Amino acid sequence: MRYLPLNDADRAQMLEVIGAASVDELFIDVPPAAHLTGPVDLPPHAGEMEVEAQIRALAAKNLSPSRAAFFIGAGAYRHHIPASVDHIIQRSEYLTSYTPYQPEIAQGTLQVLYEFQTQVARLTGMALANASLYDGSTAAAEGVLMAARLTRRRKAVLSGGLHPHYRETVETLAQAVGIDTEALPPEVDAEAAVLRHIGPDTACVVVQTPNVFGTATDLSKIAEAVQAAGALLIVVVTEVMSLGLLKSPAEMGADVVAAEGQSIGVPLSFGGPYVGLFATRDKYLRQMPGRLCGETVDAEGRRGFVLTLSTREQHIRREKATSNICTNSGLCALAFSIHLSLLGQEGLKRVAKINYAKAHALKDALMAIDGVTVLTPRFFNEFTVELPKPAAEVVEALAQKGVLGGVPFSRLHGGGGFENWLIIAATETNTEADQAQFVAALTEVLA
Repeated sequence: MRYLPLNDADRAQMLEVIGAASVDELFIDVPPAAHLTGPVDLPPHAGEMEVEAQIRALAAKNLSPSRAAFFIGAGAYRHHIPASVDHIIQRSEYLTSYTPYQPEIAQGTLQVLYEFQTQVARLTGMALANASLYDGSTAAAEGVLMAARLTRRRKAVLSGGLHPHYRETVETLAQAVGIDTEALPPEVDAEAAVLRHIGPDTACVVVQTPNVFGTATDLSKIAEAVQAAGALLIVVVTEVMSLGLLKSPAEMGADVVAAEGQSIGVPLSFGGPYVGLFATRDKYLRQMPGRLCGETVDAEGRRGFVLTLSTREQHIRREKATSNICTNSGLCALAFSIHLSLLGQEGLKRVAKINYAKAHALKDALMAIDGVTVLTPRFFNEFTVELPKPAAEVVEALAQKGVLGGVPFSRLHGGGGFENWLIIAATETNTEADQAQFVAALTEVLA
């Protein structure tokens, strides 16, 4: 058997070697209250073919994006990924170890990370970027911890437009190190509301654009006010494709950019793995979390790459590390870098413009349906509508008609009177037929 290689005689021999009378003795440190009193609630064991058949039957109950008109966003977006991306990331040159513990012998890996950092810096407009983090939410949380170290203050103000999953991640890490968080109530277009909550103990203000409801905001005046108070402005971007069209965070005065890079090169994959982008100003270099790859020359003057400033990382002096994230999302960062290289600057702009046009055409069509109110005043490729009935029920009904029609905000943020709010995204992957199907299905469901 591939997965159960030991028989009773093998187990008895192993117990004899370690001096245990039974397997139960291996678990004496587990409290009795945690012991199982019977088998776990799973079907009895079966052969591999039988298990595969059961799993396929369960999977068939899902409505896959490949079989439906797809308008889901809210932090994870369906974009076209050229087949060449998957081909290139499988080349033998990239089949390196899990993580470069002896980094300088993996020059190809380090060069990829260096190029990735350069791309992220140019995309966000910031001076420097790291070699990626786990995802956008952990990048946001690391930004808050970094701001507390820099300002020596212990409070973070979180905008009401921040994605609830990002807010929860920030709150989880912040409370563990004694940082207070003030999360403002959800609002469609109220990023400036954070200014009323800045005090002498505020380390940073976290705002998102486009925010969870899709609203795009020029943060320039907010940045001025935040920095005048001695705090840092952390700009969160969950839809990085928007940076192909909208003003960059650096142009708006961001001190830190924490973004999700999934939209470029990384498939939805049922929610992960994704890739966190982190960029900041030059002067904050030594407090930036995560790995940083630098360019140098060897003893013979040849160009080379190294992991630099590693003393702040997990390699040594761990108790003084700026972050205890011990790896970067290397494969996803590679896919991101390859896709962005294939697009180029002009290609990224073209795709972004298509996203903008598709979403606004869909918005116009949905506004013609009785009972549908568009709440988002200005947006890139995502917007929020209010329906005459609970959005969760509508989404389920749409799925029965072959349409994945968005994300009910109530699934992200329970309570608060948001039951009828639906977040809808449209990307370059949506055809005119998809949009027509969505409009027809929603009209019928709401009738």
